[in-house]
Amino acid sequence: MQMVDMFYEELEDAKKRKVPFVIPIGTIEYHGYHASCGTDTMVITGVMRELEKTKEMVVCPPIWYGVASYAVAGPESGTIQVDVDAYENYIYCILKSLIYGGVKNIYCVAHHQTEEAGLMPMTLACHKAAKKLIMEYMEDTRGKGWWGSNDYADYYENLGTGDDPFSYIKVIPLLSAEAQHKCGGFDHAGKFESSLMYALYPEHVDLERTKRNTQWFAKNSVETSMELGQHMVQCALETLQDIIK
Repeated sequence: MQMVDMFYEELEDAKKRKVPFVIPIGTIEYHGYHASCGTDTMVITGVMRELEKTKEMVVCPPIWYGVASYAVAGPESGTIQVDVDAYENYIYCILKSLIYGGVKNIYCVAHHQTEEAGLMPMTLACHKAAKKLIMEYMEDTRGKGWWGSNDYADYYENLGTGDDPFSYIKVIPLLSAEAQHKCGGFDHAGKFESSLMYALYPEHVDLERTKRNTQWFAKNSVETSMELGQHMVQCALETLQDIIK
């Protein structure tokens, strides 16, 4: 279900049943001559489109602008960079509305600088926003000393479950480290990411333009293939089926 298409009663029902709410966490960034600047965001929305066919979930509007950085190219390339502190506060505000609105099963799914599922500025900002919010929410709703009260004597028994408040919001990569290994690799605007995008949104990858790339990270985009892209989509889906619950 797309959140923007849902009516109030449908949203309330999803909250009560703890249906997963998924937020695509993307960027606008230069992806060589051959792939659209929305690649990081679109590969998430594309995989979620496929995951929706087999799993009940609410897909929230994507966060298009992010902490892209100018590591790949400057602003003249079309990359849009948001300062990490401003971004963290923005994510915090979105998550706060959801949590206080009764959503207790949120997944922030990222695909930018997530090699080996490592933590980088954008994903760290999401983690910090989530933990800060949950601490404030629990103190606000349960009072100071909530964790130390006897009401939470079963805290460790519930660790990692839906009853654990620190599991209300999870920040995960679109492709886990395990999925990346199954795919055979991971890159930026190279054959892997380009193939993933090609399988999901073929009109946003121009195979002819791959020949124009001279930068090291995009040179092997000439090896972009539908077969590899479909394999990567399947690897992502298999992992996300288990992670998103």
